[in-house]
Amino acid sequence: MASLWRAGTKLTLLASALGGGGAAALIATSDDPAMAFNLSTTIPRRLFADAVAAANIVFDYEYSLWGIPEGSSERERMKHEVHLRSAEKLRDLCFKNGGIYIKLGQHLGQLEYLVPKEYVQTMRESMLNRCPVSSYEQICNVFKKEFGETPDKVFAEFDPVPLASASLAQVHVARTHDGQKVAVKVQHSHMTETAAADQATVELIVNTLHNFFPSFDYRWLIDEIKESLPQELDFLTEAKNSERCLENFRKLSPHIANYVYAPKVYWNLSSSKLLTMEYIDGAYVNDVKTIKKLGIRPHELSILVSQTFAEMMFKHGFVHCDPHAANLLVRPLPSSKASIFGWRKPQLILLDHGLYKELDFNTRTNYAALWKALIFADANAIKEYSTKLGAGEDLYALFAGVLTMRPWNRVVDPSMDHLVIQGSQSELSELQMYASEYFHEISELLRRLPRVILLMMKTNDCLRAVNNTLIQGSHLETSLKTSCIIGRVSSEAVTAAKMSQSKSVLTWFSVKLDKILLEIQIWKIQMALWLLQLRKALPWSHRAS
Repeated sequence: MASLWRAGTKLTLLASALGGGGAAALIATSDDPAMAFNLSTTIPRRLFADAVAAANIVFDYEYSLWGIPEGSSERERMKHEVHLRSAEKLRDLCFKNGGIYIKLGQHLGQLEYLVPKEYVQTMRESMLNRCPVSSYEQICNVFKKEFGETPDKVFAEFDPVPLASASLAQVHVARTHDGQKVAVKVQHSHMTETAAADQATVELIVNTLHNFFPSFDYRWLIDEIKESLPQELDFLTEAKNSERCLENFRKLSPHIANYVYAPKVYWNLSSSKLLTMEYIDGAYVNDVKTIKKLGIRPHELSILVSQTFAEMMFKHGFVHCDPHAANLLVRPLPSSKASIFGWRKPQLILLDHGLYKELDFNTRTNYAALWKALIFADANAIKEYSTKLGAGEDLYALFAGVLTMRPWNRVVDPSMDHLVIQGSQSELSELQMYASEYFHEISELLRRLPRVILLMMKTNDCLRAVNNTLIQGSHLETSLKTSCIIGRVSSEAVTAAKMSQSKSVLTWFSVKLDKILLEIQIWKIQMALWLLQLRKALPWSHRAS
């Protein structure tokens, strides 16, 4: 207990010393004294608050659990309470600092395989719906800097109350002078001023924690922030990403292009800090009640979400890496008519295109081959492609487990439903047990993998959370259909890669054989699905259960 308390105290004192010394050095050496002065006052204050919060959390764990035997029910009960308190302290710190801290909180809410469920639940419930809101005066200041006019001059109508707010920006409803209803995304005015300070503060905290606790190695996350944040803060880059995304679907995935949409960009009313887009009326993908009212079946939407991102990852190599529920809308497909039962085809609306990653040819092909192997439980191929992607021969099984949220014996189980997650309490407890047992190995895996694969894992986690919401009550049936889709799309990507590298007769025969084997595997899954549906339809099967 004393050692961790001393570590927390050292962290607080070190943060104060480094913050003060760094501030003086920054002002003395900076080419921009005004910005340097702003950073020099912001960094020490935030650094001190971060360090105090960290020390407080460390002390709470040590004091609350001191003397309680390991493995006892009392210790588990107390640990649950401390996890909740600590998660709430961390949440409050993120809200207080805003900006990058909220982005980090959102990321933490996806790490089911690495952090206790209390942290995951706390961050998920708050980080998507309670982001800070800029005042109308601050919004006007952004407009003046970008367009030289206030919102009421730029638009015929502009609602000063935001429709939604996120970590980096908020969205307002407006109407153009020619009568078009639009959504205007306005960057929080403080982001430009605090982004550099936040980045420096988080980097110092993470590096310091790593020095005290070597197993806590999130330095890769700092590298990712440095690379991705400038792109996310440039809304013109986001606009280009949205158009490129749709173009990829039109060219490379025409069979589902009509089912995927991104709002039209009004370029003449957009800048690096303001983005004006077509207003789209739809339901968020986690709003199951509204989705049903729209005449859309949630399990069908779940399949569309899976197919959309499978096409991006395995075929396009240009992937939207922030598909949490607040960034995905759904509406009935405009060109579709309701079935005789009143159901409509869904159209998925992709929002917030600031964070994209490109997968080079080898990475994309190896990632597709890995998922093909995971779907069809090919242990040798899982090892081969996990190793090629950077997991190494010692952590390939753990990598497969993190991707699928299944233990290795289930990953390689030949049964058709080997990757199905039912979402039961026992399953969640099992996952938390594995996360705790293999914490150090998972940390090493995250350190070892290329950052682009880490972003694919984050994307995978977001999609799993979305799909778990949509398929409640039909996990097995929907998961089997999803397995068919992911198996087919990943296999098609691997086949296309083979053909692009060699046009020989031998390659042609190899590709044909792969297609035959793929169809056999898909047929097996479809037969399992058909038998499941038949069993559900038989009246005596319900009585037996």
